[in-house]
Amino acid sequence: MRYFIELSYNGAAYHGWQIQPDAISIQEVLEKSLSLLLNTPISIMGAGRTDTGVHAKQMFAHFDFEGVLDEVNLAFRLNSFLPQDVAIHDVFKVKKDAHTRFNALSRTYLYRVALQKDVFSANDAYYVKQKLDIEKMKEAAKILLDYNDFQCFSKTKTNVKTYLCNIMKAEWTLVDGELHFIIKADRFLRNMVRAIVGTIINIGLDKISVEDLHRIIESKNRSKAGFSVPAHGLYLIEVEYPEDIKI
Repeated sequence: MRYFIELSYNGAAYHGWQIQPDAISIQEVLEKSLSLLLNTPISIMGAGRTDTGVHAKQMFAHFDFEGVLDEVNLAFRLNSFLPQDVAIHDVFKVKKDAHTRFNALSRTYLYRVALQKDVFSANDAYYVKQKLDIEKMKEAAKILLDYNDFQCFSKTKTNVKTYLCNIMKAEWTLVDGELHFIIKADRFLRNMVRAIVGTIINIGLDKISVEDLHRIIESKNRSKAGFSVPAHGLYLIEVEYPEDIKI
């Protein structure tokens, strides 16, 4: 039987989702806990690979198990066993060929930009001291919807077969003294969201123009785009699946 796990985590203490040879990861912590509780080696597959320091308000992983599980009890036991910065929200049965990565219809990320110094959100949002032209940033975000090749925002050393992504939503909103960037797409490249945000912040600082974004995207050159904003302001907030994936 295949099961999905819905979880969230604060990524500050972890080197991303994926297991690393010499560093702690979310995948490693969850696999060890599951294997111990179920008394058998368990491997899990995540819906994506968040980078070092990136958070997830909603993430999914799947695993296979031969026996019968009490899903509610397993979720409770996992939460009792896992560290404080990892929380399990649900465990449920899915179809045998369901896959957290390949069956995901979309993923949505949030990036938080603090517009004023706040000692309580210093580790949760990226503080920009200079004044930003928010209207230009909103205008730039709309341009992203006109393209589907985002090689200019991808890490250069990556083995992806395609740089094509279908961006469904990209917008900036003001929320309680912070500037929030929401972006939804069918897939994301490594470092893509952080590079997009850094580039649009440069537009907000008048370092480059809104029109320059067209040339940057069309160049397919990472060096033409802006800096990558810090990981601590980035959150995976939603992963969407077909309704019929559950049993």
